[in-house]
Amino acid sequence: MMNLPKRAEDAHAALAAAFNTGDVATVLSMYDTSGIIVPEPGKPVTGKAQFEEAVKAILSIKGKMEIKTVYCMQTGNLAVGRSEWNITDGDEVKVRAKGIELMKQSEDGTWKILIDHAFGAED
Repeated sequence: MMNLPKRAEDAHAALAAAFNTGDVATVLSMYDTSGIIVPEPGKPVTGKAQFEEAVKAILSIKGKMEIKTVYCMQTGNLAVGRSEWNITDGDEVKVRAKGIELMKQSEDGTWKILIDHAFGAED
C-alpha cells in the first residue's frame, strides 16, 4: 500500500500514482467508498462493490494515467479539486477528460476522495 496524501492538493498526484501501480487495492485505498464515483459520463455509482468494478474497468485501459490539478480549494476537512486527466499508451491517448473531485480529510490527517466525477467539468 502506498501512503495516502497528507495535503488535499496532493490527492490528484497520489491517485495517478495509485492507478499506475495497476493494483485495485492500492487505488481503492485512495477512496472513501461511502461516496460516489462516476466511471463513465452520466453513470454515478456508490458502494464498495461498485467502486471496485469501476476501478477495475479504468485499470483495464492499458496505459499511463496523468492528472493535472487545475485548482484545489480547501475548507476545514473538505476540499474540491478540478482536474484534467488522461491515460496514454505511448503516443496514443486512450482517454482524456476534465474532472471534479471532492476530498475529505480522515481523522488520521490523510485525504481520501469522497466524490470522483471523472467527467464533471466537461463542456
